[in-house]
Amino acid sequence: MGELITTNLITYEYPMNEKIRSWLRLETLLSQIYELSNITSYSTGIAFFRSVSELIEILDRGEVRSELIKELEKQRTRLSNWAEAPNADNQLISTLLKQLSETTSHLMSAARFGHHLRTDKIISMVRQRLSIPGGCCSFDLPTLQLWLNIPQTERDKVISGWLQSLDPLNDALQTVLTLIRQNGIFEQKESHNGFYQDNVEGKELLRIKLTAEHLVYPQISGHKTRFALRFLHIDSETGILPDIINFELSCC
Repeated sequence: MGELITTNLITYEYPMNEKIRSWLRLETLLSQIYELSNITSYSTGIAFFRSVSELIEILDRGEVRSELIKELEKQRTRLSNWAEAPNADNQLISTLLKQLSETTSHLMSAARFGHHLRTDKIISMVRQRLSIPGGCCSFDLPTLQLWLNIPQTERDKVISGWLQSLDPLNDALQTVLTLIRQNGIFEQKESHNGFYQDNVEGKELLRIKLTAEHLVYPQISGHKTRFALRFLHIDSETGILPDIINFELSCC
């Protein structure tokens, strides 16, 4: 097997069930919201409110809190079992267990996810216009235009309150996804003629590391116990696909 280039590796992820699919989407939206929270213009403001609106829609669909609490308890049980293994790093496990306990406590005592955002007048006003192409023009939303021109310190205070209401969700989500990702170990693999398939048992997340050198990306499909990777060139018409593609695979 050829040596895998370790520079400029891109990590691609694929959920093996609907729960992980939903959590990865939440993770993406939360990342966007925190990153866009420094609103300095009309454009960055609309981008922020669009991400907030999509987050609210996902939170309205399912029992995110109960699923996260179940996962935190599952991870706590797993760590407790590890503590009984020979040569276990009990200090590290103890620290992780304490973190899980605190995260669960904050999660259970937090207000309903998204409630603070749903009931905010500015957010509600913008959400009503987002489904209309170009519906957030200044003549459509003069109130927003005014809000975006009040002193930065006042806006920052409001935005800080919105973000604080999301912190328990973000902390719990980051904790469980980090532990799930750490369940897998990256191993070097290779595909022939742009194809690779394998079986997995009891795994929830596939992670693929691939160099950007050949402008190739994986198209991933899978369900429950079986998955397939088809590698494609970004230029579907004239791009050249290497006969052998080296990559790293982690089944979590």
